[in-house]
Formats: sequence, C-alpha cells, structure tokens
Amino acid sequence: MKKHEITSTDRFLAGICASCPVCRRARKTQAGSAYSFVRTIEAGVCPFCLAYERVHGRKAHEPVPGRSGR
Repeated sequence: MKKHEITSTDRFLAGICASCPVCRRARKTQAGSAYSFVRTIEAGVCPFCLAYERVHGRKAHEPVPGRSGR
C-alpha cells in the first residue's frame, strides 16, 4: 500500500482538528465522554480527525508528546 502524501488540504483539515474543543479535551484528559466520542468517530466519520492522523502520525485522541495531561 502506498503511503498517502500529505497535502496542504490535509494540513488545513488537521488544523481544524487541532483546534476542535472536543478533540483538544480528549487529547488533554485521556478519559471521559469527549475521549470516548473522539475514539468512536475518528476512524471513519470525521475528516478532520483522519487528516490529523495523516499529518501528525497519531490518532486524534492520543496525547501530544511532551505535554502534560492534567
């Protein structure tokens, strides 16, 4: 399978996910309803979460490396 080339559109969509209040809360807390919701929709429903994964190489609910959670 060929690796997807990251486009400017992917970066734009990933930026929306990065600023999404639900996804930010899921990345920060790693628990709760926002976390469960993002884990459920990110794989096949949300184009922003999919782009975030392509650009950053991690799922939208996974914490940002180097940042403390709570």
